[in-house]
Amino acid sequence: MDAAIYGCPTAWEPLLPPETCRLRSLEEAAVKKWLILALTVEGCRCLKGAVSSALSCRLLLVPGEFPECLTNIHAETVITYGLSSRDSLTLSSLAEPLLCIQRALPRLDGTAVDPQELPLPPLPGPAEELLPLLGLWLLQIPLTEQPFL
Repeated sequence: MDAAIYGCPTAWEPLLPPETCRLRSLEEAAVKKWLILALTVEGCRCLKGAVSSALSCRLLLVPGEFPECLTNIHAETVITYGLSSRDSLTLSSLAEPLLCIQRALPRLDGTAVDPQELPLPPLPGPAEELLPLLGLWLLQIPLTEQPFL
């Protein structure tokens, strides 16, 4: 598996994209350079006071409200998510969630996801809490498929 998420609640594990692992410790996260690494808000809180090996990844998906998370992470590209207009991945509506891609997002296959709004199907929780999961899916699904169906 080359994609991982740190700080992921147990309940999200069945919702992860194929070949994405749930990291349970910093030691697990530091074993290799990940192609995609997502940090949840809880994952960032755990990193804040940690003294550990630097994490390494090609694409980092991180909450925009935690810039201090970036000090121990080596990432080629950082994609922020959250409810701020500065975040690359956000929601343009909470009532009827629309996933808003604010700027082109690079993908591992060399293509990009263009800025757009994507309607979301019914979700198993609040869309704002699920943004790291939605980002992982968006960065990994084939672009020929309808996202999130």
